[in-house]
Amino acid sequence: MWLLDVVLEYAAPVFLITSPFTSYADQIYSIHRSKSSAGFSLDIPLIMLVASIFKVFFWFGDHYASSLLLQAVNMTFVQAILLKVALTNRPAPGAKEGIEHVPFSGQQGHSESGFRRPYNFWRWRQERPYWTFLAYFLAALFVIQVFLPFISSNQIYIDLLGYCGLGVEAFLPVPQVLANQRSHSCKGFRLSVLIAWLGGDAMKMSYLFYTKDAIPPAFKFCATFQCICDCYLGVQYLMFGNGKTAEHRPQENGDRWGTSEKDIRLG
Repeated sequence: MWLLDVVLEYAAPVFLITSPFTSYADQIYSIHRSKSSAGFSLDIPLIMLVASIFKVFFWFGDHYASSLLLQAVNMTFVQAILLKVALTNRPAPGAKEGIEHVPFSGQQGHSESGFRRPYNFWRWRQERPYWTFLAYFLAALFVIQVFLPFISSNQIYIDLLGYCGLGVEAFLPVPQVLANQRSHSCKGFRLSVLIAWLGGDAMKMSYLFYTKDAIPPAFKFCATFQCICDCYLGVQYLMFGNGKTAEHRPQENGDRWGTSEKDIRLG
């Protein structure tokens, strides 16, 4: 117990502050080196950027631990770089080489279930709309914080910022889980990122469930949900491997993809 107390008091803050770099540096380098972001879900930087920005503004209303604030700032910086690299190196529309995960499949914004994102959100082919959305989102929170103090100082608004940031971050693994399951492949998703996520979950869960500080149930629920999703990503890696596990061949109509049993292999 003494060792656990030391880890939670000293090691956990350092881990949290540096985790954005250790978690995504390899993913950024891999995309830059291969000149392709095929298989990587752009929804990941969307989720982490929105969650981190929420957390930064949440700090102004509720001065939580500085280590968590630095983590949010570092995560915003790292995810912006990851988004830029992924957009610069995304595959061309209709590319047949590799597996086109969300958001590169369904170029007009349609998924296999027929769902269409409003205004083709976060599936734009041009790079500028991504940064425009983030700029408007950041500007809106800034205006509320600086020019509308009757809102920014309201406890309901402050709590909403915190729970939105926490809830959005808990949703992080879901797009990649769905993309892997749909394509039966983990191609484009780095094992180093998965290991970093699982390590972060272990540290986070240890802190939330063993710390002497009062932790709201919602924090534990969201952390548990995210941990379960990350563990299932590990199961997908064991099932599908780190690469294209099925040879996708267009059917006669050219719109559907077929897979035979002999084409499936473990990586």
